[in-house]
Amino acid sequence: MRAVVQRVSSANVTINGETVGSIGKGFLVLLGVHVSDEIADCDYIVKKLSGLRVFEDEAGKMNLGLSDVGGELLIVSQFTLYGDARHGNRPSFIEAALPEKAIPLYEYTVDKLRERFKVDTGEFGADMQVSLVNDGPVTILLDSKKAF
Repeated sequence: MRAVVQRVSSANVTINGETVGSIGKGFLVLLGVHVSDEIADCDYIVKKLSGLRVFEDEAGKMNLGLSDVGGELLIVSQFTLYGDARHGNRPSFIEAALPEKAIPLYEYTVDKLRERFKVDTGEFGADMQVSLVNDGPVTILLDSKKAF
């Protein structure tokens, strides 16, 4: 499972001009599910997002996490995180899980994070427009396959 995590002042996602998810300070998370992902991959991402310390403390050091700052999450499904363009200019997406597998793992991840934080989402598989104010900018790449 891959997550591109952007520290934001605000972010929202719209579908056909209608806002379906919106947050203030927190993380915009673009989340991709790999064909081999299992619950352990979700749990890894949940643990990392819950503990990631990239918000500044009183001394200006990145030392605070989401719970310390009352942060929120906007999680957007993003199969293109597994696009492979090594062998040409048109990416292959064969490493991205099909919806039958990806949706339950995506929903599990969202549900686990909702146990601790305010979480908004996009709509799996929809054509979405994502807007954000990247704070810093701070962008972190998490990959569960690099953790095990």
